[in-house]
Parts: sequence; C-alpha cells; structure tokens
Amino acid sequence: MNKSDMNIMTEGPIWKKIVLFALPIMWGNLFQQLYNIVDSLIVGNFLGKDALAAVSSSGSIIFLLVGLFSGIFIGAGVVISRFYGAKDYKNMSIAIHTSIAFALISGILLTIIGVLLVPLLLRLIKTPESVLPNSILYFRIYFGGVMAVILYNTASGIFQAVGDSKHPLYYLIISSITNVVLDLLFVAVFHMGIAGAGYATVISQCVSALLGFIRLSRLDTPYRVDWHKISLNPGMLRQILSMGIPSGLQNSIISIANIVVQSNINAFGAMAVAGCGAYSRIEGFGFLPITSFALSMTTFIGQNLGAKKYDRARKGSIFGIFATTILAELVGLLIYWLAPLLISGFSRVPEVIEYGTLQARTVALFYFLLAFSHCIAGILRGAGKSLIPMLVMLLCWCIIRITYVSIITNYVPGIKVVFWAYPITWSLSSLCFLLYYLKADWLHYYDKINAIE
Repeated sequence: MNKSDMNIMTEGPIWKKIVLFALPIMWGNLFQQLYNIVDSLIVGNFLGKDALAAVSSSGSIIFLLVGLFSGIFIGAGVVISRFYGAKDYKNMSIAIHTSIAFALISGILLTIIGVLLVPLLLRLIKTPESVLPNSILYFRIYFGGVMAVILYNTASGIFQAVGDSKHPLYYLIISSITNVVLDLLFVAVFHMGIAGAGYATVISQCVSALLGFIRLSRLDTPYRVDWHKISLNPGMLRQILSMGIPSGLQNSIISIANIVVQSNINAFGAMAVAGCGAYSRIEGFGFLPITSFALSMTTFIGQNLGAKKYDRARKGSIFGIFATTILAELVGLLIYWLAPLLISGFSRVPEVIEYGTLQARTVALFYFLLAFSHCIAGILRGAGKSLIPMLVMLLCWCIIRITYVSIITNYVPGIKVVFWAYPITWSLSSLCFLLYYLKADWLHYYDKINAIE
C-alpha cells in the first residue's frame, strides 16, 4: 500500500476502520473541550461567578456565527472524501485548494461580523448587566482571532476526508497544553482578567492551525497543499456549497434555537447562567462519541460510495449507529451520577451547583437520542444528502424547540421545563431520521445525480 492509500477506508475490516478513525477524533474533541473547560475553571476560581457566566455564555453565540462556515467545510470534506475514494486525485486537489481559498474569505468576513455584532447579540439573549462588559470583551478577543479557528477546521477537514484523524489530534494536544499554560500565566500570574482567557484561547488556536498547514504543505501525497494553487474554482465551489450550505444552515439553525433557550435561562439570573454554563462545559464530554462517530460516518460513507461499495457502506452505517448510541448513553449515565461533583469544580456557590445539576439530571439520560440523530445525519451527509438533516433539524430542533419554549414558559414556571426542550426535540428528530434511513434509497444518491448530469 503506497503512502497515498494509507488512510483509505474502502478496504479492511469495517469496524476497525471506523473505530480507528473515530478514536483520534474523540481524543481531539476531548482536548478541544479543554479550551472551554480550562477557561471556565480558571476564570470561575480566580475571577468569580460573573466572569464565569461571561465565558460560559459564549457557546451558543460562537456556534451561531462559526457554525455556518464550519458546516460548509463539512461539505468540502464530503466532496474531498468522495474523490479520494474514487482515486480522482486531480479533482480532489482542486477541491482542497478551493476550500482553503473560501476559508480565507470566510475568516475575514466572520472577523468583521463577529466583532461588530457581539454587543447586539448579547443584549438580544438578555445577558445580565453584571455579565455584559466581560462578555463583550471576551467575544471581541475571540472573534479577533477567529481566522485561526476557520483555518484549523479547514486543515482538520482535509486530513479527516482522506482518513487521517491522527494528525488533527496531535495538533489539538499541543494547542490545548498551550492554552492551559497561557490561561494560568495570563489570568493567575499577570492578572489580565477575562481578556487573558480570551488571548490564551486565540493564541492556542493559532498554534493548531499553523501546525496543520505546515504538514499539509510538506506532504508527498495527492492531498498536498501548494500555496500557489489556492484559488476559487467556480464549478468545484458550487459542489462544495451544495453539500456544505445545508450543513452550515443546520448548525446555525440549532444555534438560533439554543440562543432562544439560553435567553430563557438568562431570565433566571447570573446564578442560572453560571450553573448551566458550567454544565454545558461538562456536556461537551458527553458529545465526544456523538460528534466523533458522526464525522467518521461521513468520511466512511463518502469514500465507500465514491468507490461504489454499497454493501460496505450499509454495514458500516449499522455499526456506527449502534456504537455511537451505546457510548453516548454510557457517558450520559456517568454525568447523571457525578453531576454535583463535576459542577462544583467550576463554582462552590450552592445555587450555581444546583442549577447545573438540575440540567444535567434532566437531559443526560437522553444522550442516546442525540447520538442517533447525529449519526444518521453524518451518514446522509456522506451520501450527499445533506439537505435532509438540515430539514429535520429545522423542524425539530428549531421550530418545535422554539415553539415549545415560547409557549410552555408562559404556563409552567420553573427552569426545568426549559431544560426539557432538548430531550423532547431529540426524540422527534430521531423518529424522523429512523423513518428516512429505513425507507429512502440514500445509498445510490450519487449515481442518480451522475446519471442526470
């Protein structure tokens, strides 16, 4: 097997290929969570609950603005993996360099949008006044360096599309260690406050992006990056956007709904914001097997359908579904049992611990539903049907979730009814995905498109 075929997923034991691909992504996501965890732990313990709430409230807005572009790069990964599976290296190279060019443009736009819109978005979600100044400062620093986030996602997507999930892991380990060191240095030693946490995160993300592109530019493989080849190929960009825009809109749709939920949580005050924010950091660990297997399924399905190995794609999808749901539920059980202890790591304030524990024990046992939905979505994206996950998420995770929260809070008091928005809508999306997976001919979608063309 030559160097360019080392990561191919169209040969070898199905379970082994999927697991060996998913595990580095899982570990990479673990270290990605450290960005958030370390910021929250250090800020919460050194700067207090208001600063913790400022950092903790960042997730939904960051995902709203970054999610659209990140989803588009998922589309780029689908296109690249399909060409790689078919051994069409010429078009694969064009796809890679087009995605990098688009990433550079996207990074510039996102920087401008993020810096300008942060105060407006924070006020729209009813961020408490005591938290607002620190939140604005943290967000503006983050979006000042968001180009690094976009470029790292691009580099990571290229690696993963060709079956290499190990190198993104290595770079995240290095950048996570960098983040820990800089967080302690800037916040605990230099007393830079919330700005120190923001700068530590940005610098760390720059490190991971730089390492990724250094390797891509030095590889002797068909997916090597040649800087002079970076340009927007109109035809290839259309393919990438046709796959990526639905995924990007899906991310943003979910974020909009989560922002509505967050605004209802914010109405309960800074303690609720801090407690639920602390839980969201812990929840990130529950999502590790979910996001890892979803990404692995997208690559596995894309490569195998590109190689026209339909039975292998079908068998791989079944294994992925069972593996991700079981793993997610095991993590959910751990979070359910250990919630008070875990939340107390972020804050010793009893009310903060109470809010975080309540949310954990409302939603954690339903992680298997979230895992099922994400896995099927990953399978369908790999099959080129990225529009279907977007439509299901739009209906279940946006329209129904927002409607539920908007109505129920008027009749039933208490924050727990807000938390139930997640298990209810996960159940509905899982039902929709199950029906589509069983009834639709998703395996032969690429063939139908090629026949039309």
